[in-house]
Amino acid sequence: MTIKQVSVFAENRTGGILDVIRALGEGGVDIRALSVADTQGFGILRLIVDNIDKAKSMLSDSGTIYSITDVVGVKVPDSPGGLSSVLTLLADNQINVEYLYAFVSVPGTSAYVVLRVADNDEAIRVLTSNGIELVTEEEITAL
Repeated sequence: MTIKQVSVFAENRTGGILDVIRALGEGGVDIRALSVADTQGFGILRLIVDNIDKAKSMLSDSGTIYSITDVVGVKVPDSPGGLSSVLTLLADNQINVEYLYAFVSVPGTSAYVVLRVADNDEAIRVLTSNGIELVTEEEITAL
């Protein structure tokens, strides 16, 4: 089970990120996780939102170019070494992690992490067969 990530190319200029965030906010879209990677000319915003359909509509209406990517959301033990144990499982099974970023969670329970991996299906199989819980779209909406 994967979750949907919105990726947006934003011009690397004052207010470039703001334009995207404002469009989503005005449309009532709540951001659950956010990562920004920048280059000299543009930034890539990667977002997990509470309502993917509404986000697509708002971004389209504002003329923003975006793409949707399937990523894996995992509940990581909220303790020292929790993320390391998850990444070890993936590495031991030759699953490459292209990038990851933190996610909103309930303090004291689990940390949530978004993983972009080379093979979602294999990563899901390895993680779930080793007792790692995944984050669902329904859980994202309910946060």
